[in-house]
Amino acid sequence: MTRNPLQLAWGLWAFLLVIPVVLLAGFAILLLPGLTARRATAGAVCRAYFLLSGLPVRRNGLDRLPATGCVIVANHASYLDGPLLFAHLPPRFGFVIKKEASRAPVLGYLLQRLGHHFVERNNRHEGAGDARRILRALERGEAVAFFPEGTFSPDQGIGRFHDGAFALAARTGLPVAPVAIRGTREVLGGTQRWPHWSRIAIEVLDPLPARTGAGDAASELRDAARERIAAATREPLL
Repeated sequence: MTRNPLQLAWGLWAFLLVIPVVLLAGFAILLLPGLTARRATAGAVCRAYFLLSGLPVRRNGLDRLPATGCVIVANHASYLDGPLLFAHLPPRFGFVIKKEASRAPVLGYLLQRLGHHFVERNNRHEGAGDARRILRALERGEAVAFFPEGTFSPDQGIGRFHDGAFALAARTGLPVAPVAIRGTREVLGGTQRWPHWSRIAIEVLDPLPARTGAGDAASELRDAARERIAAATREPLL
């Protein structure tokens, strides 16, 4: 398929811009002494990437975020979702990331310096220990963001949500704030290897009231969050 020369030129610019952005963010993460300062500065650099690349980002509902500890859950459609959400959430939020990323040279150390939480997906015993560490962080009043689909697929729609984020919310009695991300699938989602320009939107939906209990509470939170995100993104449930 023949590509539009302007699309090719923009895609090249978007790729090349990653290099100085990663270097600048990396130096800030390495040199700044405080966690909040590291997150805030790295987030500002990520916002600068979207601005300089010409990707317009519309943000709605950030004032709906609970002021105290909470669990954020967002749909996952692209490689851009993590940097996008990190760029626009307050620096008090840490992210749950697959543990393989923590073992990557340089990147793993930078993510650790940002205070993110790592979860082992292929070892149940190790994964349970990781979940307990996140539970303790939530009990201390920290705010944590999850992508409960775990990965993204080329199919348009909201995939099945894993239970972990919702079990932790039910265990701690913290509210769940669903976040709908739109437009990133069109930029660099599915099997795309070359970015396409698109408008992007982040919308924080009304938080789900805290629910406590065993499996039923977690399942209810999971299903309600998934349905709200699907409605906000106008994508089907897969």
